[in-house]
Amino acid sequence: MLGLRFSEYTGKGKTLFDKLLDIFRELLLHTSGDVDEALDWLRELDAEYNLTNKDYTLDDFIEDLKKKGYLREEIDDPNGSGLAMTAKTERSIRQTALEQIFGKLRKSASGNHNTKQPGQGNEPTSDMRQYHFGDSLDSIAMNESIRNAFISQGIDQFGMTEQDLVVNETHFKAQMSTVLMIDISHSMILYGEDRITPAKRVALALAELIKTRYPKDTLDIIVFGNEAWPIELEELPYLKVGPYHTNTVAGLELAMDILRKKKNANKQIFMITDGKPSCLKEPDGTYYKNSLGLDEYIVNKCLNKAAACRRLNIPITTFMIAQDPYLQKFVQNFTQANKGKAFFTGLKGLGEFIFMDYEANRRRRSR
Repeated sequence: MLGLRFSEYTGKGKTLFDKLLDIFRELLLHTSGDVDEALDWLRELDAEYNLTNKDYTLDDFIEDLKKKGYLREEIDDPNGSGLAMTAKTERSIRQTALEQIFGKLRKSASGNHNTKQPGQGNEPTSDMRQYHFGDSLDSIAMNESIRNAFISQGIDQFGMTEQDLVVNETHFKAQMSTVLMIDISHSMILYGEDRITPAKRVALALAELIKTRYPKDTLDIIVFGNEAWPIELEELPYLKVGPYHTNTVAGLELAMDILRKKKNANKQIFMITDGKPSCLKEPDGTYYKNSLGLDEYIVNKCLNKAAACRRLNIPITTFMIAQDPYLQKFVQNFTQANKGKAFFTGLKGLGEFIFMDYEANRRRRSR
């Protein structure tokens, strides 16, 4: 399989089942959840690299997958093995993606991420300040306040005044609503380069990050080709590209519609794409398409949507996973119209870029 290095999946200290499971999960991501195709690849790899042995064969591995709840029997599958992924496998793929991309992530208390600005939040810091009328009594630092009272009044005439009181400084906790846009146009698999699998891996990892570390945040995932539509998290491993052009405007319109309905103040759009916008849907339902160069009509529509997001205080971070020089000017103009950010990145660093930007963007103040 082009571009896939299996040396990464031969970790020391793992059982043979665990090693094979690592490879199998990766193959499922590449085959968009096709269990039969993934098993065919695994058989070829086994024949070439001797992944199994006489004491533990590939058939033993498949049986263990079923016993451990990673595969289930499909009754209506006359042309295949009758096996399909379970919810456990889907969750396992998300967890693996998170470990691959955000392996150095430190665990924290569930649900929130601190903003930089102090205020009446519920995350204490090491800083203290003078008590002000209206501060919560729960925030009073009693030991430090009593110490101040001893210093000012003395032990013989001990008493505490408002001037002795200090409170623990706290941070506001922000909640973030994110829409992740994934380009599924045909160019995502052109020229022998698989760009959709890294995009899926990033989406899976980001979803798992939010579910485990920031459960009060929201993540909506949309895909865009000739049109745009939302997908559920469970659909991600099965996502495929299509014979589509790139209707960036439709993706942005749907993202804006989703974020308008969110009540929290912090909202953002992440867009993963590898090409120029090349398609629009006209009011009469027909499609305007141009795959040759940058079409001024389509580009201007994109820039208008970027500016509309800016007026709604929705920053767009664009991750361009192609290095074509002629696209850079469009992305720069798009980013300027939105006052957002852009990263020109290869496939390998895509996840790290998105992680850093997600963490940075969550540090904005939310009241």
